[in-house]
Amino acid sequence: MAEIFDLIIKGGDVWTREGLRQIDIAINSGKIQMLDNINVASGKNIFQANGLTVLPGVIDTQVHFREPGNEHKEDLESGTRSAALGGVTAVFEMPNTNPPTTTTEAIQDKLDRAKGRSWVDYAFFVGADPANIEQLPELEKLPGCCGVKMFMGSSTGNLLIPDDDTVRRVLENGKRRVAVHSEDEKRLTERMSERVSNDPSSHPIWRDPRTAIDATLRVLKIARETQRQIHVLHVTTAEEVKILSESKDIATCEVTPQHLSLYSPDCYQRLGTYAQMNPPIRDQYHKDGLWDGVLQGVFDVIGSDHAPHAKEEKNVPYPGSPSGMPGVQTLLPLMLDHFNAGRISLERLVDLLCFSPAKIYNIASKGKIEIGYDGDFTIVDLNAKRTISKDWLSSKCGWSPFEGVEVVGWPMGTIIRGNIVMQEDELINNPLGKPLRFSDI
Repeated sequence: MAEIFDLIIKGGDVWTREGLRQIDIAINSGKIQMLDNINVASGKNIFQANGLTVLPGVIDTQVHFREPGNEHKEDLESGTRSAALGGVTAVFEMPNTNPPTTTTEAIQDKLDRAKGRSWVDYAFFVGADPANIEQLPELEKLPGCCGVKMFMGSSTGNLLIPDDDTVRRVLENGKRRVAVHSEDEKRLTERMSERVSNDPSSHPIWRDPRTAIDATLRVLKIARETQRQIHVLHVTTAEEVKILSESKDIATCEVTPQHLSLYSPDCYQRLGTYAQMNPPIRDQYHKDGLWDGVLQGVFDVIGSDHAPHAKEEKNVPYPGSPSGMPGVQTLLPLMLDHFNAGRISLERLVDLLCFSPAKIYNIASKGKIEIGYDGDFTIVDLNAKRTISKDWLSSKCGWSPFEGVEVVGWPMGTIIRGNIVMQEDELINNPLGKPLRFSDI
């Protein structure tokens, strides 16, 4: 008797190691079992992908879902729901919650909260704090933990490792790659007078390029001295692109769709405090420098830095307004639009959103469409024209800086371990996300 598969994805253009191929995919028990021309009679369920492109599941390695402590902005259910609707199959959630994720108990609490509520697979960063540095080697190995996050400059929350001696202690304690928010706290403090009341366009003047460059140079030097691999998050300056291009031996790095899509002063004139984030949106010179980094292969990952705040909080006059914007749901549509505009190849996009996140963090069985890997797929219509609308957005915060923007390219299906979670903008079944597994622990 012919084998019966749990799911067959039929008729799509499938991204494989050879590039796009017109083949079918069969999944059983959550794993890819066959890549071939497959008879639909062999499948319990069929996803008809004619005219669509089947990518490996998109992995967003930087989201802030605000639970526990600020669930009015977002929670694990609403944030992962947004991810699934945006074609994202797995997320890394950040530790600057309330209380911060700095202990075994705090990580377990998040795992308990996510169980049965997360629409996508997940893992949680442990935050580096002066009080937990000696415990980091054990904390980073906990099930469901993706590694250590270190804030060198103050942002949302109270996690902060500002000085070189403490940075060194963090990098000396543990082995897994450390994700870094790279802004220089001393310079931020010294330059607070650069903030202009009611003028969010002064945000990138206060948090100027030197603030980011100095911190990145500092952490790279210490990383080399301690031989600890790091991952520099949300890079914003053209100068850092050059620095990081010469540091691939010790550092990987990330860029966000916001910094590739928006620029100052335009974004502050149009969006006001809704364009405020850390590190800030900078001018066209730096935006061009970031695109050079994408095209030259300097960047390893595109992450959303999904960081929602309620409208009433964002409406507070600058600088009392909080920094951060939602982005997990718009990550893929924005980048598909950049693809259709000729700014990035599909191969590079798959590398940045699927393959490299799995590779640099050693995520087990994710990031590729190959036999034996998890049946995670992001299915897209490369030609679909859509408008990012308020009624499609699912974040609790209720807004996006890209609301009203027309894009070409749209997520049409989200499949996780062979389960159809989203199809044509509709969620299917119940939340079934599980903790990610890692091959380096």
